[in-house]
Amino acid sequence: MPPALTLSPATTLCGSTHGEALDPITVEVIRNKLDGIANEMQTTLVRSSFSPFVKEGLDASASLFTVSGQTLAQATAIPLHLATMIPMVERFIATFPPAEMAEGDIYAMNDPYLGGTHLPDIYLVAPVFYDGTLVALATAITHHQDVGGMSAGSLPTHATEIFQEGLRLPPLKLRDRGRMNETLLAILKLNVRTPDLLMGDLNAQIAACTIGARRLCALAETYGAHDLAAVFDTLLDRSELLTRQSLAALPRGTFPYVDYLDNDGVDLERRVKIAVAVTIDDAGLTCDFSASDPQVRGPFNSVPSGALAAGCFAIRALADPTIPTNGGCFRPLKVIVKRGTLFDPVPPAPVNARTATIKRATGCILGALREAAPGAFPADGSHSTITLAMGGRRSDGTRYVTGQALVGGTGAHSAGDGIDALETDVGNVMNQPVEALEADAPIHVVERRLRIDSGGPGKFRGGLGISTAYTLLDGELTLTHRGERHNSQARGYAGGGAGAPTNSLIVRADGTREVIPSKIVTTMHAGDTLLIETPGGAGYGDPHERDRDRLREDIENGRVSEGAATAAYGPIET
Repeated sequence: MPPALTLSPATTLCGSTHGEALDPITVEVIRNKLDGIANEMQTTLVRSSFSPFVKEGLDASASLFTVSGQTLAQATAIPLHLATMIPMVERFIATFPPAEMAEGDIYAMNDPYLGGTHLPDIYLVAPVFYDGTLVALATAITHHQDVGGMSAGSLPTHATEIFQEGLRLPPLKLRDRGRMNETLLAILKLNVRTPDLLMGDLNAQIAACTIGARRLCALAETYGAHDLAAVFDTLLDRSELLTRQSLAALPRGTFPYVDYLDNDGVDLERRVKIAVAVTIDDAGLTCDFSASDPQVRGPFNSVPSGALAAGCFAIRALADPTIPTNGGCFRPLKVIVKRGTLFDPVPPAPVNARTATIKRATGCILGALREAAPGAFPADGSHSTITLAMGGRRSDGTRYVTGQALVGGTGAHSAGDGIDALETDVGNVMNQPVEALEADAPIHVVERRLRIDSGGPGKFRGGLGISTAYTLLDGELTLTHRGERHNSQARGYAGGGAGAPTNSLIVRADGTREVIPSKIVTTMHAGDTLLIETPGGAGYGDPHERDRDRLREDIENGRVSEGAATAAYGPIET
């Protein structure tokens, strides 16, 4: 049996003494400036992008790193992106050592097996120089609408090897001392379905890195490159210390949790096990995924950076939220994966649908921690994003590629109901406006509403999913439907009920109804309608203890039907 792989986000620098001679007010000013720079990069990235996945769904992220590859500051963005940047930056540094970096360079890659996550996520890294000294790295990642492969949107749920998923980029120079790599750009544009979208989003990433470099240089001009490096070390050390103090208050022990994906997109009748054992001890937090299923035929494998992202999210959920988020927070974290399993597949295993696996892995860690700290964590949420990739031709021959990311409800907690239609794990995408989709493609959104009775019953009710219907108006399109929670519902806690499962089907123009078995790649024709009901979050506590006024309010507001209320909560007094 291949040995397990242990992941550590960074090397501990607890021995640093820089902070002892630093003015704490200056340190705090610089910390806030770094956070502001990262968020300005994020704003630039989103507002400059072309594709609806980014400009409306916000599926992109920006961050700053030290020259040694430790997270320095993160934008308020996608936790999955922000954590997987850690091994990605390590790979860039190994390929382009700091001593060989030059002002004006920008590096690009997307290969999951070399540090990325899946092929639509293209990473850019720009070294930041001030007065000839390398002071930091500016990074930006975008989920690109299409990077080639066997289906529009580059998310084929029936892929059986990575070569079917799109164009792979090892670490390359996108810009060399200010000069763009026109050969690489030509290859990219020739191998994607929507080259204008790709170039627009790529230029937005370059703009974000440029803004980051400009602001960091201004910071270095004020404080000096050497003093900035000392402050960076101090910030990392302080976040590590505060995180360890938060973990020290938790009970020691090992806490297991298991959940299942519906299937792998190829073997549709086989559920896929995700198992984690979370250990809290004096060394910190360990998340061991070794007992998860072997790698699967379909694209729901995740390279090790995915398990790391789940662990990074969990440790921030555990620790004091006021602790500044940087690489120091992740030093107490250890993640273990086993070669040949779901979280460390052997190439050329497909990985494009890794988001579903990582989101469920995050839910498993939170489920395990719920046993360690009762009352501190909610019941299971949907921990799934129903992802749609839609691409085709209108009757006039023009081509389009677009997509949607539909979320479900969150789990209820010990003091309140879950939240409707919201991501609260490693994903953080927005519900995209109906108008944006209809402007990009010949698709009419017939309805979008909260899904009644989808939240799990309990003293506190789970958050609701949503119901959406799409009708194709013109031509035909290739639909990729990446669903989850069709077969594995969010589990309630302390007597709470499960959230409703996902339901998806296509009503053809002739009235024929086709149920979607969680994952499918199919063709829709003009007049066909796609119906999707996303899953609900689970309930927390005995339903019979629910406040009757709140229950009546749920009924009045259309969140719970009278029949479901009577069945789950008992007689309702008028």
